[in-house]
Amino acid sequence: MTNFSFWEFLAGLGIFLLGMSQMESGLKELAGKSFRNLLRKFTSQTWKGILTGIMITAVLQSSSLVTLMVLAFLGAGLINLKNSIGVILGTNLGTTVTSWLVLTVGFKVSIAAFAFPLVAFGALVSILLKNRPSIKNTGVLILGFGFLFYGLDLMKNSISDLATQFELSSLSGLNILVFLLIGVLLTALIQSSSATTVILLSALNSNILGLEQAAAATIGANIGTTITVIMGAIGGTPDKKRLALVHFLFNLITASLILPFLTPLIDWASSGWGKNDPLTTLALFNTSFNLIGVLLFLPLTGILEKNVKKRFVSKDEKISTVYIHKVDINVPEAAIKALENELAIVYEKTKVFIENVLGIKKEKVNQYSLWDKFLGQPFEMIRNYNEIKILEDEITEYHIRLQGAKISEIEAKKVTSLMLSLRLMIFAAKAFKDIYHNLQAMKEAERGLPQRLLSDIQKISKTYLKEIDRMKNQPDSPDDFPAWIKNMELKSDKMIEEMFGEAKSHKTDIPFSTLTNVIKEFLRGLQNLGASVIHWRHPINEVLDYSNNSKNPYEN
Repeated sequence: MTNFSFWEFLAGLGIFLLGMSQMESGLKELAGKSFRNLLRKFTSQTWKGILTGIMITAVLQSSSLVTLMVLAFLGAGLINLKNSIGVILGTNLGTTVTSWLVLTVGFKVSIAAFAFPLVAFGALVSILLKNRPSIKNTGVLILGFGFLFYGLDLMKNSISDLATQFELSSLSGLNILVFLLIGVLLTALIQSSSATTVILLSALNSNILGLEQAAAATIGANIGTTITVIMGAIGGTPDKKRLALVHFLFNLITASLILPFLTPLIDWASSGWGKNDPLTTLALFNTSFNLIGVLLFLPLTGILEKNVKKRFVSKDEKISTVYIHKVDINVPEAAIKALENELAIVYEKTKVFIENVLGIKKEKVNQYSLWDKFLGQPFEMIRNYNEIKILEDEITEYHIRLQGAKISEIEAKKVTSLMLSLRLMIFAAKAFKDIYHNLQAMKEAERGLPQRLLSDIQKISKTYLKEIDRMKNQPDSPDDFPAWIKNMELKSDKMIEEMFGEAKSHKTDIPFSTLTNVIKEFLRGLQNLGASVIHWRHPINEVLDYSNNSKNPYEN
């Protein structure tokens, strides 16, 4: 076997993988967002998830990339585990398109006749027109195609040289399981089932492998491709591990069911499109057994979901956020949606905190202990505020990491707006925390004025909190701040004026300076909460002034 050029084969494999990477990169930039939107929108049911997984994987030619998007959307709550399982099933079928592509072009015509022009044209376009992103990425895509087929040509030629010195009879005595194991190990090593399929097609084309041996190795390649996902799930979130487990179980169980019927299935494939053509037979076999696996698993996705949810139960209590720690920052749409979901949690906690501080929440609040009165604030109130601050810290840390990711100008504007909304929510909570002890003193006051003022504050707060909730739930928010948010300072001045007017006939045992501060702070807190909803609902990256002649009302 001295004629076999090991380095030519290895170079061919490397160039093929480089071509796959370039194609993935070009497609990701050109249409990645469209496919991500498609993945997000058309996975409401399991069968839709399967079709979406097939289509996206067939076009992107990377089941790993699609799996990454699925994991990100799963973590962000955009897709549930059951439907994400459907997408994963679809990726297994979609990735078989590679074998048909290579078979149609790589073995039917002279590869070098068009591989070199593709490499030349793609390289020149991607380099000379690098300042035109869409044209550059088109060049990268073309370059990837050229590399892919040139690498295939090198592998095919080197294996053809090997075939002249190789005796097929030397493999005839090996058990079919040996070839399955070869497929597993080869795919795990090069981390590409597509590359393994090309190697097997080349070996089959050169008569180094028989049809059954190549088919067994193809089954092994499907199992081997799960190793990459399993490695990526180590140390990951529970949902990521569950999805990796499903991916592995699908390929392992499908392989176990198909292997005993290997010969009949090959005979069936040969009698149809693959008649007198072992390469077409192998491609048809690859697609068929994955399709059989999908059809078998489709009715069982619900049961599978319930069982895997019992696995990898998270025991980590240090993480307070629900969504962002599950989402990869390299999928901006999912990351932004995760931020929005976290913001909804912060909003609800802030609103409940304000209601508890004011004493207007329907649930009965525990009476304060002697220690609470001694310290000035009850432990429960402090704990609730600290929970909000912890969420702020975790979201801010995630935002810092997200800034290092590649996001569009529109996405950056949206993220800035979300973080501004978060900051305003924290300002709102802080405003009420700072006047909590004053409100308690007003509640326990012996004079009528503080108690009546507290009653007014509670009524006004209820009204504004309902309005803020309405703004949060309406489909479209106004482009400008509502009048009641803009006029909070005027409202504050009016309430203070009315308080001093009432003081002419009523006494108070709480200083007027304290009551004045309470009025200003509770209205500022409500103003910040209302403004936070506007920024949350609309991607505005600066705080809008409520008038032309006054300072920013949201500075705190």
